[in-house]
Amino acid sequence: MSENKEIDAVSGTSTTGHEWDGIKELNTPLPRWWLLTFYACIIWAIGYWVVYPAWPTVSGYTTGILHYSSRANVAVDLADLEKIRGEKMVALASAPIVDIEKDPALLALARARGKAAFGDNCAPCHGTGAAGAKGFPNLNDDDWLWGGKLEQVLQTIQHGVRSGDPKAHEGAMLAFGQQGILKPAEIVTVANYVRSLSGLPTAAGYDKAAGAKIFADNCAACHGADGKGNQDLGAPNLTDKIWLYGGDEATIIETVTNGRGGVMPAWSARLDGATVKALAVYVHTLGGGQ
Repeated sequence: MSENKEIDAVSGTSTTGHEWDGIKELNTPLPRWWLLTFYACIIWAIGYWVVYPAWPTVSGYTTGILHYSSRANVAVDLADLEKIRGEKMVALASAPIVDIEKDPALLALARARGKAAFGDNCAPCHGTGAAGAKGFPNLNDDDWLWGGKLEQVLQTIQHGVRSGDPKAHEGAMLAFGQQGILKPAEIVTVANYVRSLSGLPTAAGYDKAAGAKIFADNCAACHGADGKGNQDLGAPNLTDKIWLYGGDEATIIETVTNGRGGVMPAWSARLDGATVKALAVYVHTLGGGQ
């Protein structure tokens, strides 16, 4: 590398003094248009910092001379929307839940409000079409853990399931294996018996009589002697071929071994009363409401 600058004979431009393998670096200035654009961007950025919120501070951020906030604008728009809805939402909030579906205007409002609230709050678990997923109930069918009547749906949405709310549903599936209540072989036997209740194939050599006894001694108290469940306890119907976590042998064994206890939030602590009612009506009218 040479430190001596010189004028390149071909271009007439001075070199930087740097040279690699006989190739000399020219000291070519940046194009004027590029420099002007660069300086303009710097000036624009400084102006943006002054005009709009930009810099964090110890307790917040600089608001800028325009005090612009997209969040504040959305809040204003929502407030304006609530003013427009005004009387209708008051009527929805004050109407008995059983009367909303009888009033075409209130029903339409509840379904529209409920659909929007469902998409914002419930769809991440139950899906945009409310078809559910593994561990999250399908709200379109007529299989309900805690009841599908309008008042029952409202109760579940308001207070949740194992949510910590004093009025929440609290039933849970015991971990028969972890707690040493049943031995592994007994769990396999009762898992096959449960599959037989839905008419599903069972393992070769399965002892149905033994499975029935294990079920009667340990499971019937919640699921009923016939396996058709108990909505007061949140115990699912085991005869309808609808499975929340899966009906294959391995999944049922896992369920009996480790138990189940999904959680649903208490939405009354997060949403206003009218929106909770609208959600209940929307879910009830999806097609699976009782």
